[in-house]
Amino acid sequence: MINFKEIEINDKTWMKPLLAAADMRGCHQNFTNIFAWSKIFNYQVARVNDYLVLKGNTEKEGQYYFYPAGSGDIKPVFEAMRQEAKDCEHEFVLLGISPENINVMKSLYPENFEYQAVRDSFDYVYLLEKLVNLTGNKLHSKRNHINRFKETHSWSFEQISLENLVECWEMNVEWCKANEYKDEDNQLTDESCAVRQCFKNFIAMGLEGGLLRSDGRVIAFTMGEKLNSDTYDIHVEKAFGEIQGAYQMINREFAAFIKNNYPEVIYVNREEDMGFEGLRKAKLSYHPDKMEEKYRAQWC
Repeated sequence: MINFKEIEINDKTWMKPLLAAADMRGCHQNFTNIFAWSKIFNYQVARVNDYLVLKGNTEKEGQYYFYPAGSGDIKPVFEAMRQEAKDCEHEFVLLGISPENINVMKSLYPENFEYQAVRDSFDYVYLLEKLVNLTGNKLHSKRNHINRFKETHSWSFEQISLENLVECWEMNVEWCKANEYKDEDNQLTDESCAVRQCFKNFIAMGLEGGLLRSDGRVIAFTMGEKLNSDTYDIHVEKAFGEIQGAYQMINREFAAFIKNNYPEVIYVNREEDMGFEGLRKAKLSYHPDKMEEKYRAQWC
């Protein structure tokens, strides 16, 4: 039996090196996302050999696992997970499986898993250079929004710090009140819980971010961190929708911050749309360079 435990902030010490060694591209394979969403998805974690094994449990899916993150011989880890599922009398299901993960799983178990794409969980991945420069006809409207914002606002961009973090939280509370009517299936409530964890543990998680001011007032903010060796992950981005160009401006300014501070970064992962029609439309409007596909795998 795998000895799972609830996730604590101090687990970052042993989890992050294993996630870094795996160098995976899905936004769910990241300590911040695992910790921030742990209460919502009932995540538990364990170390098996040199791998991080995560188990989740939701009403919709039941009990499931992520692909193990680490290095070394992975088959004994899969065998331990399969036995754990058997001992707990539930199906052996893995979520967030990438095409690269599938290749490994097929080499280990050629006929034993069935795979199904989960479109609502696909991550939107963009070239960083494109988000900074917004070149090409497809992004012409984004440039127009930014130009309009600059013409009509006395604005400034600054990095998030302990000195201005409270202002971002106050802006987030105001944003949530304005968007409550748009909630679907309590997903906004769940997301607010995860965002709260990012604020409460901003330093401990190693997060960084940027905010946008208009006449001194915070009207947008964003938070993120490096996901893997060549990709930066945007965990949170909020702006007042009634202010034309606010979303486009915080997106562009933080992309420039990433470029200036992480010359090795090529891509920006802006995470999934969770099936929200409006969010999907917004993320597609930036014309992602690729989608990080995710699959459900079930032992058959």
